[in-house]
Amino acid sequence: MTRKIILIVGPTAVGKTKLSIELAQKFDGEIISGDSMQVYRNLDIGTAKVTTGEMKGIPHHLIDIRDIDEQYTAADFIAEAKSKIEEISNRGKMPVIAGGTGFYLQVLLDNFKLGSDDNTIENKDDIRNELQGYLEKNGSKKLWERLEKIDPVAASKIPIGNSRRVIRALEVYYRTGKLFSEQNDQKTSEFDPLIIGLTTDRALLYERINQRVDIMIENGLLDEAKYLFEKGNMELSAAKGIGYKEFYEYFEGKISLDDAIALVKRNSRRYAKRQLTWFRNKMDVNWFDIIQNPEEIQIINAKVKKWREK
Repeated sequence: MTRKIILIVGPTAVGKTKLSIELAQKFDGEIISGDSMQVYRNLDIGTAKVTTGEMKGIPHHLIDIRDIDEQYTAADFIAEAKSKIEEISNRGKMPVIAGGTGFYLQVLLDNFKLGSDDNTIENKDDIRNELQGYLEKNGSKKLWERLEKIDPVAASKIPIGNSRRVIRALEVYYRTGKLFSEQNDQKTSEFDPLIIGLTTDRALLYERINQRVDIMIENGLLDEAKYLFEKGNMELSAAKGIGYKEFYEYFEGKISLDDAIALVKRNSRRYAKRQLTWFRNKMDVNWFDIIQNPEEIQIINAKVKKWREK
């Protein structure tokens, strides 16, 4: 049975949490977090975790389900998200997935079969940057030849000049350890998704990110980062998140607090840019700007209503 799900995607600081709650209220839904960091207990501020008051009584899932010394992979997310989607749907409720971890959401929709032993590969943040850098340095033919060596079946179906698809095929392999050609054969129409993307003017987005970091500092972000640092520093999977890792050199006396905060802001802005690129290239997203055009919420509501009735 194909299950309807709503996905709310986009970069950090565009209002995904608030919109997900409003849609869940209006369309009798429950929310599943699509964020790779909100699964960790005791990391509330740096992960922008929804507060009990903000939830407005709407059940939230896949939040606070791991200790900071535990791994959490895309394979874990897929298994647990599917279980929650089925559970929520069986109660007659609408599953609403809100989050910015694009790879998790893509593999959920594409139904890729991920191995459980690929934690090291899957958690690397620089795979796409490395592939993009390789393309810029060596050209599309060399990039395609790299795929041909790894997965000749996939390479035979992708034109040399289609570097976006070549990068996607390589990225799937490096993240999952599985061939892209095999993954494609396993895709099914398990879900009927409506993907709502939130974005806004780039300068305004960056300003909101900078302000958000300042508020996090005021609310105790430094204490959370110190907690992670004292528990194991970069040895922990949870410790690699933006908003935490930038403070470790400050705790070691190597940089100033102002420099560490500036790094958090810079890395958050860069991450937002990567998130936007991911969702625009990988998913069929309906984009809205409810920051500059709050009236677009009515358009979103109408779109959801029409999609539900199909």
